[in-house]
Amino acid sequence: MNQTEQTSAHTDPSNEQPLEERVNNRSQRPDSDAFRTFMAANWAPSSAELPARDEVADHAARRRVAISAQFPGERLVIPAGPLKVRSNDCDYRFRPHSAFAHLTGLGVDHEPDAVLVLDPVAEGEGDNGSNHAATLYFRPMAGRDTKAFYADARSGEFWIGRRPTLPEFEAKLGLPTADVTELEVAITKNVGETSVGGTSIRLVRKVDENIDALVDTARYNTSANPDAMDFEKLDDLDGKLTEALSELRLIKDAWEIEQMKGAVAATINGFEDIVKSLPRAVAHKRGERVVEGAFFARAREEGNELGYDTIAAGGNNATVLHWNRNTGTVNEGELLLVDAGVEGDSLYTADITRTIPVNGTFSETQRKIYQAVLDAADAAFAVAVPGRTFREVHAAAMVVLADRLSAWGLLPVSAEVALSAQGQHHRRWMPHGTSHHLGLDVHDCAQARAEMYVDGIITEGMVFTIEPGLYFKEEDLAIPAEFRGIGVRIEDDILITANGPVNLSAALPRTPDDVEAWMARLSG
Repeated sequence: MNQTEQTSAHTDPSNEQPLEERVNNRSQRPDSDAFRTFMAANWAPSSAELPARDEVADHAARRRVAISAQFPGERLVIPAGPLKVRSNDCDYRFRPHSAFAHLTGLGVDHEPDAVLVLDPVAEGEGDNGSNHAATLYFRPMAGRDTKAFYADARSGEFWIGRRPTLPEFEAKLGLPTADVTELEVAITKNVGETSVGGTSIRLVRKVDENIDALVDTARYNTSANPDAMDFEKLDDLDGKLTEALSELRLIKDAWEIEQMKGAVAATINGFEDIVKSLPRAVAHKRGERVVEGAFFARAREEGNELGYDTIAAGGNNATVLHWNRNTGTVNEGELLLVDAGVEGDSLYTADITRTIPVNGTFSETQRKIYQAVLDAADAAFAVAVPGRTFREVHAAAMVVLADRLSAWGLLPVSAEVALSAQGQHHRRWMPHGTSHHLGLDVHDCAQARAEMYVDGIITEGMVFTIEPGLYFKEEDLAIPAEFRGIGVRIEDDILITANGPVNLSAALPRTPDDVEAWMARLSG
């Protein structure tokens, strides 16, 4: 082809390369028959030995039985979710939807695009005596004799490493598996209105757009009157499944509790790394990033990831509740608030906050504010017992903070008036809630009903945070000058037992004296 012909080929719209293919232009991958034959040959055989059954398998099976009991006769579809693009053709590290992880027991060892389907069967004749037969659908590993082995940068073994096979997952989880190519039939078969013998379907929505579209199309195509379909009603139908899956996680089983203890232990190690990093942080123009990096290294060494973006807030930045830009300095004489958690390989996370004096010693004003927050946390801890309501934990902390703010002359009304529904003046300096459930998500069980969450009864097996704070911004003219630029939060992870609350993060010092002694020891 001469130059004129080449130019014509590149400018002719009929020959234009699709946009989605252009990302591969840089690769120059060989595609000859000889290369494909060569690539398929001379590989050591994979082991035929199947892995042992995971400890989590029995726990996950019981969770599936519990959700099955709530939706007899209906097909339940729980996607893991797809890969998400970070930049052009670079993906974020994959993390499955928490409901999928909870019902399968899978942490980081699996693939995107997987879907768990619970298919209805006769009452009590399903898996483990449930009303459903469960199947995990995912893309099996491509054989080394296939082009995908070396050419598929998203899923080829040559690019991303070996993936478990269908039989391996089945052995690990005690859960039947199938190729994802069978998924469409599995989801759409017999879908229809129950009044005419069809199978109703419920889906965890907004996890995988392709699965949403597949279910919506199946519903539309099998509807007796598709033009009159009530999509709001269908969204509510699906929402009830999401709600039930969220409420199922309100009580943690023994395996989950052990995972959370491990995440807390790794997080405590990360906080020790932070203290050791302070000299470099003070010397650096982005000291907060030094602190963030020290913790992140620990999260990747001992866990899967961060449970959420670390807040490393020095000085006045500590008064910004969700400060995670972490671009500021870390200065002698100021406080450093760090809110951080390690997510384990099981995907359960810790969530701990400590506020520490950068130079190792609290000033008088810093100590006074810190002690008020600590007293509020202890008051909340005292009422976090089985039989009380979740709402009471917050209320107990607020009583202490309102009384202390009143004693300091900061409230324009009495503490009693401030604590009333018509007052709430103290919330200027403590605007967030005192507690939230913790587990697979840092804000776990978020789709639970209010009567199960904020008005729910505290029950053995719950894990939640206690995290009061006081935040006095530099620009706040309603407070004395010496208070300005000080933010304090103390957050611990609490396990409810039959005998009362257990502070899982108690090994991380909390009192002002203990914090100072701890910092001195770590600083040598």
